[in-house]
Amino acid sequence: MYPESDLLPLSGLQHLVFCERQWALIHIEQQWEENRLTAEGRLLHAKADEGPAETRAGVRIVRALPIHSRRLGLVGLADVVEFPLNGAPPVPVEYKRGRAKRDGSDEVQLCAQALCLEEMLGIDVPEGCLFYAAPRRRLIVPIDAELRERTEHLAGRMHALYSQRATPAPRLDKRCRACSLLQVCQPAALSSRGSARTFLRRALFANLSDPLEHHDNPTTES
Repeated sequence: MYPESDLLPLSGLQHLVFCERQWALIHIEQQWEENRLTAEGRLLHAKADEGPAETRAGVRIVRALPIHSRRLGLVGLADVVEFPLNGAPPVPVEYKRGRAKRDGSDEVQLCAQALCLEEMLGIDVPEGCLFYAAPRRRLIVPIDAELRERTEHLAGRMHALYSQRATPAPRLDKRCRACSLLQVCQPAALSSRGSARTFLRRALFANLSDPLEHHDNPTTES
């Protein structure tokens, strides 16, 4: 069990999946830059979080619910949690600005919310939902054993990195063009004494112009 003073932002799990260096720049070095993607994500979350709780179609809807897990060392806000009035388990609903990601980071963040609710309420939370704004589509996500194991592993990894207080070295790849911290990180400044590998990396960087179409910059998630 982690003491309350050692709890880390749950949103950091998505940053960690995207890039460990980005996570460290945000959560260790307190660096932050905003771009179009982060601004859109911030506005979407603000809209999802606003407004009082309400009851609709037999479901109590609670917005911006504070959640935590002492076991995993996480703290944060759930965009929306739906509590069915028939006694069924609650359903966390996470809002995203773009489309589903290939790296599973959205599912990890949602699973962490479910695990927090389980610990706080003492009940099982077998599924959650991701709502993607671009296609306006709601996706049901089973909180299964494999996803739970990955989420718990990443929570442990995040605490291990935080305890080291060390920012990983930059590594240039196609994800960099979606990152609002590109200029802070400066992955193209990697040097390996003039090798062909460095030349190719810098050539790749020169072509990184447009943001990734199907990947939010995760610096906006909560």
